[in-house]
Amino acid sequence: MKIVVIGGSGLIGSKLVNKLREHGHEAVAASPNSGVNTLTGEGLDEALKGASVVVDVSNSPSWEDAAVMNFFETSTRNLLAAEAAAGVGHHVALSVVGTERLLESGYFRAKIAQENLIKASSIPYSIVRATQFYEFVKGIADLSTKDNEIHLPPALIQPMAAEDVASAIARIAVGPPVNGLVEVGGPEQFRLDELIRKGLASRKDPRKVVADPQAKYYGVKLDDKTLVPENNARLGEIRFDQWLAQSA
Repeated sequence: MKIVVIGGSGLIGSKLVNKLREHGHEAVAASPNSGVNTLTGEGLDEALKGASVVVDVSNSPSWEDAAVMNFFETSTRNLLAAEAAAGVGHHVALSVVGTERLLESGYFRAKIAQENLIKASSIPYSIVRATQFYEFVKGIADLSTKDNEIHLPPALIQPMAAEDVASAIARIAVGPPVNGLVEVGGPEQFRLDELIRKGLASRKDPRKVVADPQAKYYGVKLDDKTLVPENNARLGEIRFDQWLAQSA
């Protein structure tokens, strides 16, 4: 079937497009680079002609509160309207495990707004909430660094490889809409400070990681339930040590 991947040139989108093509589907990578802009609506109608499924793994270029809200609300509205006109039968969107527990952050308020628009639309849908990706370990460290020290709360986290995220989305995209949320996570849990320490050690990064219960994660105070999925989550297979070895 024809499956359009919005954000198809990004980290998850590019892997997803390859997986769908390997299974014989016509996967279209749609992004501003390919002339499809969900914010302006440019190229959307053309890209969606004959599509059975649309998968939205796009992300806002800016994380500033107003900009990120505008991105997710405007692009989701444009996308859902174009899908309704094209007769698309399944809308799949990538979201984040714990989104409703992270609302101190403007980014996660925007993700909840996106989810609510999808739920309110007439198009059958599946929202895939994933845990944090291994690929962002260095980014978390950089964001939390001050005077060469990284202060992070020792909260539980169950991260996963982007490869496993793409596999999970591919399986859901070719199946029937769940009209609800599906959680996906990694195969093992870590303390956040421990995860970052391990990631930095593998890169021989000398920065010191300090477990600090008062420290925030993307501006949000965490507890042990904030970032981990429920017990019925679908788990990926790639362990962090494996991923580190492959990345090296």
